[in-house]
Amino acid sequence: MNILFIEDDPMNRRVVKDMLDVAGATMTGAESAELGLQLIDQKHFEMVLLDLRMPGMDGFEALHHIRARGDAKAHLPVIILTADTAVDLRDRCMAAGADEVLFKPVAMDSLFDAIGRMLAKGAGDGMIG
Repeated sequence: MNILFIEDDPMNRRVVKDMLDVAGATMTGAESAELGLQLIDQKHFEMVLLDLRMPGMDGFEALHHIRARGDAKAHLPVIILTADTAVDLRDRCMAAGADEVLFKPVAMDSLFDAIGRMLAKGAGDGMIG
């Protein structure tokens, strides 16, 4: 499985990469939303992990760009990973097109459970393959 993690903090990228390595997944890190969107154009990913608070383009805007695409990549599963704990944040993320929302610090089992749900959903929809 090839996963893109759009996250400005290098330590957070490293921690998630180490978790995904345990599962045998390949992670590509992007330190900005702009770079992440370029990578989506250039490469094949089965899933996107996305931070919300980044300098420049934030995660909500990046999610909007992904969902507004005119191709199959508009349906990439997107899991938000955020340290923001605003009361209505989960609802706002889901309304914006996120598939899952996880709060930092993310436990390995929570991340794997969310990825598993996306895989099961995608297999049923024929989106992931």
